[in-house]
Amino acid sequence: MNFILASSNSHKAEEFSELFSNTINISSAPEAIDVDETGTTFQENAFIKAQSYFKKFKTPTLADDSGLVLDAFPELLGVQSARFAPESPSYTEKCQKLLNLYSEKDIKERTAHFVCVLCFYLSDEEVYFFEGRMKGEIAHHISGDHGFGYDPIFIPEGKPESVANLPEWKNEFSHRARAVKNALSFFKENVDKTQNKL
Repeated sequence: MNFILASSNSHKAEEFSELFSNTINISSAPEAIDVDETGTTFQENAFIKAQSYFKKFKTPTLADDSGLVLDAFPELLGVQSARFAPESPSYTEKCQKLLNLYSEKDIKERTAHFVCVLCFYLSDEEVYFFEGRMKGEIAHHISGDHGFGYDPIFIPEGKPESVANLPEWKNEFSHRARAVKNALSFFKENVDKTQNKL
């Protein structure tokens, strides 16, 4: 199975290549296109991106939408995670602004979770969605050189340090990795069923 990735994010392309290694072939789209992500949910935005790239390049497409959900500020990030603090272009600055917000408001409730929704767009009649989540809490300081986005301030449930300090663990248990596992399980089962009928 071959898909193009509906994203210009090189980090995502690299991560998906590793996660789908030797199972589903994921390649970068020939070019990035502008997609207006108007959805109010991760699933809606993943669909919008997948459909846009499919219609442009006429080939099966994989898109994902992911973000960080804060229990103390449920409306702050979510589907707007990448657009938080637009005046701060770097994620280091965005992370620091979030930490400052917790400190300034003296928020004790730091639980949060990452969400990833994958949309596999095979045709206008065949579209599949898979979700993965990673629970944890917001740290008190930035830590770690691995990962990207909000990884340096997110401590996974049961771990003593941020995701940015746990690259090997992340490859297996992140929200994106869990969504991928759900997808692989589904496609493998259905491919096996198809082969058994032949």
